[in-house]
Amino acid sequence: MEQSKKILITGGAGFIGSNFIHYLLKKYRNYQVINLDLLTYCGNLENLKDIEKNPRYKFIKGDICDEKLVTNIFKEEKPDFVVNFAAESHVDRSILGPIIFTKTNILGTHTLLEAARKYKVKKFLQISTDEVYGSIKRGKFRETDPSNPSSPYSASKAGADLLALSYFKTFNLPVLITRSSNNFGPFQFCEKIIPLFITNLLLNKKVPLYGNGKNKREWLYVLDNCRAIDLVLFKGKIGEIYNIGSGEELNNLQLTSLILKMFKRGKSYIEFVADRPGHDFRYAVETKKIKNLGWKPKYKFKEALFQTINWYINNFFWWKKLKQNL
Repeated sequence: MEQSKKILITGGAGFIGSNFIHYLLKKYRNYQVINLDLLTYCGNLENLKDIEKNPRYKFIKGDICDEKLVTNIFKEEKPDFVVNFAAESHVDRSILGPIIFTKTNILGTHTLLEAARKYKVKKFLQISTDEVYGSIKRGKFRETDPSNPSSPYSASKAGADLLALSYFKTFNLPVLITRSSNNFGPFQFCEKIIPLFITNLLLNKKVPLYGNGKNKREWLYVLDNCRAIDLVLFKGKIGEIYNIGSGEELNNLQLTSLILKMFKRGKSYIEFVADRPGHDFRYAVETKKIKNLGWKPKYKFKEALFQTINWYINNFFWWKKLKQNL
């Protein structure tokens, strides 16, 4: 019988992290998951209520910037793998209060990297974002393209990526990085555009659309991202970056119109609001590298969007109390 291995997931009570924990525990029977999360405004243990008594799952409340706590976790738990989801991730919040983004996303990642180096983890996977590349009018960003972030959020994620890669080059720490396009799906906090619009419409409110709505995004269903992260963690080449994208691109006005159509609402429900500073026009990533590992998107955008709307309809009490704090 194969010996059980341990995976430390940071930020596992958040949107992508909680989906990934569910994915791991369902797919693998010989892995134990340790979830370290500070439970800030978008961290929610309700996301993991169905597995809280699973003997292969353990939750620890804490900050990835807390060097003493992080060191103790690595010393006592001895994780084989680390997947770092923990991050401040909302661009608007990074404009209003940038310092916490630098602290969590850079210093927190550095604290984890140092502990991983000291306790010789087998692999360290840094979860990044396509936003580190900045905006691109035509074509797609490749993993070898330089970072050119536009917001304090994306700059802090780019900084964390560079730190992780430096630990690979200097200390031979087995680092991997994934950079995904915009995710959506169950358990996403209501400040992001898709759940914000869905929940507003469920409350019969208008949806706030930045600028003229022409900014373009590539949309990736969260479960497709979980499959890609799993593949990179176990089959990716150490020291490499992997873009993850669906190829399904819409501008924000097209996205809004599609959601309104699914709700049978008219354009009168759109409220155009002032654009945010430094708003990137378009993100798009080249995905040949991840596809060469054997990955491709499983979910079509419209199908996954319909499933996501149904999830929010069926989980009213999950999001209603969170939305009250926005």
